[in-house]
Amino acid sequence: MKLPGIRYGAAVGVLAVLSATGVSLGTTPASARTGAGGCVGSTAPLSVEESRLSWVLPDNDDPSTPQSASFADQMIEGGGFQGYGPEFTRRLCRTRGLEAATALVRSEGEALWRAAVARAQRKGRVTGALPYSDDRPLYWTRLQSTATLRRWTPGFALSGTQRSALITAYDRASRGMFDIRFPAGRRVRRVIVSGFDPYTLDGGTTGSAPGTVGDNIRHGNPSGATALALDGTTYRTKGGRTAEIQAYTLPVNYTEFQQGYLEDTVGPYMRPGPRRVDASITVSQAGDSVFDLEQWNGRYHGVSPGNDHSRPCPTVGGVPQLAVNEHGCDSAVVDRWGGPKTFSLTDPPQWTTTTLPIAQLIRANTGASIPRPPGDEWPDPSVAFGVVWHTNYTEFPDCASTRQVTRNNPPPTDYPPPTAPTPPDPGSCSYSGGGGNYLSNESAYRNTLLRDRMGLHIPAGHIHTPDMQHFESSFNVSDPTFDAWRRAIVAQAGNLIHVVADTAG
Repeated sequence: MKLPGIRYGAAVGVLAVLSATGVSLGTTPASARTGAGGCVGSTAPLSVEESRLSWVLPDNDDPSTPQSASFADQMIEGGGFQGYGPEFTRRLCRTRGLEAATALVRSEGEALWRAAVARAQRKGRVTGALPYSDDRPLYWTRLQSTATLRRWTPGFALSGTQRSALITAYDRASRGMFDIRFPAGRRVRRVIVSGFDPYTLDGGTTGSAPGTVGDNIRHGNPSGATALALDGTTYRTKGGRTAEIQAYTLPVNYTEFQQGYLEDTVGPYMRPGPRRVDASITVSQAGDSVFDLEQWNGRYHGVSPGNDHSRPCPTVGGVPQLAVNEHGCDSAVVDRWGGPKTFSLTDPPQWTTTTLPIAQLIRANTGASIPRPPGDEWPDPSVAFGVVWHTNYTEFPDCASTRQVTRNNPPPTDYPPPTAPTPPDPGSCSYSGGGGNYLSNESAYRNTLLRDRMGLHIPAGHIHTPDMQHFESSFNVSDPTFDAWRRAIVAQAGNLIHVVADTAG
């Protein structure tokens, strides 16, 4: 299936961009090894995420034949971003040194982020056939550029470490991590919000067309869409103050979290100063038709693989490993943010808690003004989605035993609940917070740990959104139902963020 209004030409596709100046997905012929500015071809292996750039879906009307363009091409062109890859390649191949390349990747990454934000907020003409709210063009355009960096052969010496640093700089810049600009002033409320990339892209329903992949590749992430919709916006709080909202997106990989991506982004704004944040909220996607406000976040992580297929703590024979035996099972903080010199079960702690205004978030009735998307199953038809205090978690009461206990399950839907939730046992080890032990919980844990280590008493915690992956077609890359779910989730998520801003400070 092709999106209407898109011209699929060899000059703008992912494969063509990577082939430009000799940067190809396959073997580079000798005739192509004379790229401009010394940018010759390379057959260096791509990352796991970049390898999906060439993936193709079956045709929706005839699943025995492949679609005529890769999914990534349809995302990039559907967002109107088809010019970014070729232009980035041309500029990269003209650089003459590491300093110039470093400046280029940062400026190009920031430009991509700003373009994605402008598109999501409809600043100027929205280009491309995908809905303005679609978060996926940013993700796939970013991968196109990092693949180019990985296979670029510059005209100067470049070590593997330096290349990795360039890729990281571009990645972080294109996530809005260098774009955070808070104003100073006592009457301003500064709110920082994170979202996530699409994830679970492998597998799904398949067709019979050879060389095609399952429909999970279509996934987006409403938390990433929320970040794009909110970044740089202002809100007049009920107290008459101006709330400035800055947003960024996180990768669905343990590797970058362990490198300090979240702490390096949020930490500087939790330090004392005139631009210190008044609230810090992490957001990710969960399931069903409900927003979950997570109470407890666990340090344990790594059972399920990220987008790069890495996982620091896989089960062994179906049995969870213990952090006391496998230190990779517990999140660790990098040295620059107070990481301990040796592993400890208590430093950092096994559990952190939310300080979000739970009562206000539930009572604000944030879904009342939001149109319900098709198939919404929340039992109250007067709202788009429910908002629930999510208090369950699973612990190892004895950190040396694999016996697990789940508390507060299922969490009550009434607020306040008839019985107060049971907190984790003193001396217990975490297995999963209310948000599980995947990267959403990781973001929640690290964000609230930063709050505690900085001695702040601000609203900080995690919001899980409903599941957005609702399509009315088998293999079309987008359709009205998918867009309706994204727009409804983003709108109510924005209302929830505004409630937090009302209570901050």
